[in-house]
Amino acid sequence: MLDAAEQRILARCEELMDTTLDLTRDLVRGYSVLGQERGALDTMERWLERLDLPAERVGLDAPGFADHPHRAPTEWSSEGRYNLVSRLNPQSDKPHLVLNGHLDVVPAEPTDMWTRPPWEPWEQDGWLYGRGAGDMKAGIAAMVMAVQAVREAGVAIDFPLTLQTVIEEECTGNGALACLHQGYSGDFVLIPEPFGAQIYSGQVGVLWFRMRLDGVPAHVLDTRAGRNAIETLQGYLPAFKALEEEINTLPRPAPYEALEHPFNLSIGKIEGGNWASSVPAHALLEGRVGFPPGMSADEIMARVRRVIADHHQAMDDGSPAPRVEFHGFRSEGHLVDLETPGIRLLSRCHEDLAGEPPAHYLSTCTTDLRAFHVAGGINGTCYGPVAQRIHGVDECVEIDSIRRVLTTYALFIHRWASGDATPRSAS
Repeated sequence: MLDAAEQRILARCEELMDTTLDLTRDLVRGYSVLGQERGALDTMERWLERLDLPAERVGLDAPGFADHPHRAPTEWSSEGRYNLVSRLNPQSDKPHLVLNGHLDVVPAEPTDMWTRPPWEPWEQDGWLYGRGAGDMKAGIAAMVMAVQAVREAGVAIDFPLTLQTVIEEECTGNGALACLHQGYSGDFVLIPEPFGAQIYSGQVGVLWFRMRLDGVPAHVLDTRAGRNAIETLQGYLPAFKALEEEINTLPRPAPYEALEHPFNLSIGKIEGGNWASSVPAHALLEGRVGFPPGMSADEIMARVRRVIADHHQAMDDGSPAPRVEFHGFRSEGHLVDLETPGIRLLSRCHEDLAGEPPAHYLSTCTTDLRAFHVAGGINGTCYGPVAQRIHGVDECVEIDSIRRVLTTYALFIHRWASGDATPRSAS
């Protein structure tokens, strides 16, 4: 049963729905791939100022962060790179709520496969299209406007509330981690990732790896005089598929044992050679492998090294051993504690609005929730809109599902302020 204040909040949510879509579209227009996030950050900063919300830049180049034990190594400089954070009532000693979302997106190329340019948002049949529309700019817009709805309804937010809009979620997780490193923490975190209006209950570990092979270049007048690195690389692909199957046959923690194939390996990038009429002298492969909660990053790195070394030894062709590197994600998996008060409060908010309890979603990917769990010891979950073809062509988000996230987050904020969730500890 919703009280009068909650009815006012929901009415404000409805009135702010068009503004929520405006913010989503503005963010989509900033094609915020790695190294090009500044446009989306500028847009977010302008909107925070427009909404009379404070804005702070939280750098990824903070003192001591390069040595953080959970920071993923990068091949690019962190100098001048930053997240955008808005803090309300930071001096309050009441339980602290964090709403977190990432502004960065994965590349949309080749863009000629899209119906329209991916950085030009468009709508059709109740869906909003564009790169990042689902993953996860609509969720960011909904969480920001949920705060605005509560304030415009005349309901006080007198507890510490932090809005985090971060970068590098798609490649390292260093954005959210940099916030935690600099004290932008809390007692509970909600992340509106586009898995729908359900409680996110766990995520796998993720490791990125790179393998470089050197061949012997030669003129194609006699290809036997060289060694084709691209052809050699192809021979490793079955070994990687075998590793994927091996990981999926290992004992798994509950509830992952109920999933048929939760740990996926993807070869996401291959390049090599430099001239069509030359035997290629090099080839490079980059991949991503998922692994179960409870397995360490060091263990999965050792498994990748072993697979590559075993295949190289089996070839016995006198070629130099491949060079193996681990860049980007080396994130361990974890399960969400579904019995904490914050999760129970979110479930009640969902049920009061939807008329039924929320489903649970067990993920086979990873999110910035890992930073809060592993590095911050903070429980939380993901609860967001419905999206299709994230990381794919013609990515889109269901507009009605944005409304559901907006109203549920606004109700959650109000009830959190009322003391309906008592976290384990105060921040």
